[in-house]
Amino acid sequence: MPPKAKAAVKGGKPAKKEKVFHPDSRKAGQLARNALRKGKLGNLRTKRTKKASSMLELYAFFHAAVPPDGEALTLPELHTIAEAWVARNDAALAEEQGARRKGRPKSAREMRIEELKLREQETYRTGMELPDLTDAPTLKRFREWDVASIGYAHLLRFVRISSALPDVIVFSRAPTAGAEPAGEGEGEEEDDAPQLLDEMDET
Repeated sequence: MPPKAKAAVKGGKPAKKEKVFHPDSRKAGQLARNALRKGKLGNLRTKRTKKASSMLELYAFFHAAVPPDGEALTLPELHTIAEAWVARNDAALAEEQGARRKGRPKSAREMRIEELKLREQETYRTGMELPDLTDAPTLKRFREWDVASIGYAHLLRFVRISSALPDVIVFSRAPTAGAEPAGEGEGEEEDDAPQLLDEMDET
């Protein structure tokens, strides 16, 4: 009986066999924990990137709405821009509603726009955090911003305003002295400032 021919291996070395761990072994558990941790970190980075992107969109809207020169905004002027931000998708929503035939379900786009508006209305009602454009030094820095990196926001003073309390403005965040603008998604921490309405309820 002729001897079995050996399979040719590239480079002349046998392929390294991948080690398989028993599912109940300590090593398998360690690998599972590492994979879970990597997955959680990846999800956290994705959430931070999405948050940074949405915040940049908000700041860019206000940046475009603010006159290129002039004095600090009044509180009513700040509310006017905030109201325009919440209503910015109204035309698209009306278009979707008009295109839907009677008795037909809402389109995915219509539902997304409605859900987004409801979330932003609630944020505005309970306290929308914004750069303090009623403060002259903050407005000057805001105008100098190219709105390209979220890290620059740490150089600004922030306040909260609410549609439920239009005459109230509450300080929420001070600028970070000597802060260097970070990349997108970097340096963006969780917002621990209290909601405006919650703060007013405590006083």
